Amino acid sequence: MEDRSPAGGRADLYEQLARIGKVVVHPKRIELLDLLCQAERSVEALAVATGLKLTTASAHLQVMRQARLVETRREGTRVYYRAAGEEVCRFVTALGDLGRARLAEVDQILRSISAGSDSAERVTRAELLERARSGDVVVLDVRPVEEYAAGHIPGAISLPLEHLEARLGELDPRLEVVAYCRGPLCLLAPEAVATLRARGLRARCLEDGLPEWRQAGLPVATDPADRSGRDIPATAPADGHEATPGRRR
Repeated sequence: MEDRSPAGGRADLYEQLARIGKVVVHPKRIELLDLLCQAERSVEALAVATGLKLTTASAHLQVMRQARLVETRREGTRVYYRAAGEEVCRFVTALGDLGRARLAEVDQILRSISAGSDSAERVTRAELLERARSGDVVVLDVRPVEEYAAGHIPGAISLPLEHLEARLGELDPRLEVVAYCRGPLCLLAPEAVATLRARGLRARCLEDGLPEWRQAGLPVATDPADRSGRDIPATAPADGHEATPGRRR
């Protein structure tokens, strides 16, 4: 007999919420979610990015789809996955924030991997907005090109980390560089900053990444050819953490 009592209803509720728990119980599923909050990807591309076999990646994605955290579309014989909504990416961001706040091991890992990059010295969103409008800073998106194409800070230059050394000559040494990537747990930007500083350039990281920028309501460009920075909004948030929603392209 079905239990229709309040206690039974609460149990059913928690059982549904546990479907999400089945996703975050596995580190590779968290990594897959993080990638899908940057850009839509095929199963094959996700397998390569995470170092998984194709069948294993597909199995993980099916669990995530059953929890309704990801959605799919088919193009010919290829299936593409994407985060099911901005609330999914806010969840991933909150998970990272919680980990940094409550798990000392997370901070220790980040410090050990990014040692020497001065990753603690970061630029706030408010400062970046102000300096980008004045034209005295170069903004680098050091994520893979497909992530840049899916959405980036207006005016940012796409310069993936693996191409940075070869393209250093394109950067104006008179300007400071601000690099950003996927968020506080991403190490692409700190590695880029370490490389730039080793070559004598002034460089710092943005305080977080593209997902947090988007979640703050700031404009996101989707034109891969955009380099102008014309969409930088006219007003910046007072403390770098809240913003009036800007125009999106």
